[in-house]
Amino acid sequence: MTTAAQTATIETKSEKNGRTAQGGATTVSGGATGAAEPAATRGRTSIADVVVVKIAGMAAREIPGVYDMGGGLSRTIGAVRDRVPGGRPNVGRGVKVEVGERQTAIDLDLVVEYGVPIADLARDVRENVIDAVERISGLEVVEVNITVNDVHLPDDEDPERPVEARVE
Repeated sequence: MTTAAQTATIETKSEKNGRTAQGGATTVSGGATGAAEPAATRGRTSIADVVVVKIAGMAAREIPGVYDMGGGLSRTIGAVRDRVPGGRPNVGRGVKVEVGERQTAIDLDLVVEYGVPIADLARDVRENVIDAVERISGLEVVEVNITVNDVHLPDDEDPERPVEARVE
């Protein structure tokens, strides 16, 4: 049961939508200000677009059968970045989001394991991403578009595994 004071209003801050621009952040307004208002409704919460990207990326990678994410060039750059000492994996690779006032649309680029039924995998990824983004951010996910860019074959060279020398 939600009261009107608890209902969040979400505004995208982008100039092309005729709103104020502040670095791709989404503002979730909790209601009125002042000492007379309940503590939970005082102030404003801002969620950057990159937060939604990371939530969606983590949720997609949780599904068995997702080998990697991103297109060929982004995966290559990511592999180099992962090998640099102190480099962190980019959980947002292969994820694009469009955030509106109360809703978001998400595009995912996946590499799947060979043998995994792609339709079932896409359904599981879609369900997990929608659940995670809606639960954590409070935004309604209107669509999750999935593009399968590649299939990882069992005998493909794995960048994490050292290559054995052919000669001694």
